[in-house]
Amino acid sequence: MNVTKKQGLYNRLIRLNPPQILALGFFCLIVVGGLLLKLPFATKAHISWVDAFFTATLAATVTGLGVVDTASTFTMFGEIVIMFLIQTGGLGLMTIAILIVWVLGKKIGLRHRLLIGEAFNQTNIGGLVKLVKRVFIFSICIELIGVIFLSFRFIPEFGFGKGLYYSIFHVIASYNNAGFALWPDNLTRYVGDPIINIGICSLIVIGDSVLPY
Repeated sequence: MNVTKKQGLYNRLIRLNPPQILALGFFCLIVVGGLLLKLPFATKAHISWVDAFFTATLAATVTGLGVVDTASTFTMFGEIVIMFLIQTGGLGLMTIAILIVWVLGKKIGLRHRLLIGEAFNQTNIGGLVKLVKRVFIFSICIELIGVIFLSFRFIPEFGFGKGLYYSIFHVIASYNNAGFALWPDNLTRYVGDPIINIGICSLIVIGDSVLPY
């Protein structure tokens, strides 16, 4: 009976169309993210299930909103979970999935290409795999440049380790236009800082021009 049920579930899953698969993928990402953010060592103080899952949803969908202060609510583990959700949601689930399939040396079939087309709003599936690779490589390169650029401000102010971490977090949040920051006032403390303003604004503009959301 269990085998029959599993087979029936599998048959229903493989019949899902590309939009349904993408929606299911984001749902699973949000559920996993919410569960991780609710772990005791992910937060500095108790947060409700609603806040945990809402934060995971906001991070994965890069909506630029927030219901709790990230720095005072979450530990470094929780912040890293948020970074992962932002990066995965920003680059796109299919971008990550296709890259994993490619790295493992598996063949990328028609179904995968249709999913890429849906994720990138493309009707022509020719050359989409190359497009995914280019988007990923370009994004990582821009983020690395952004980390180096912001490090000129954060490392002198906070030291190497913390400054580098702050640079990575805010580069990922900015490039994916997620709206998260590690201070209660967001980045208003740097309102007159040319390094932060030029770096953050450039990352937002480039990310909005490149990413598939």
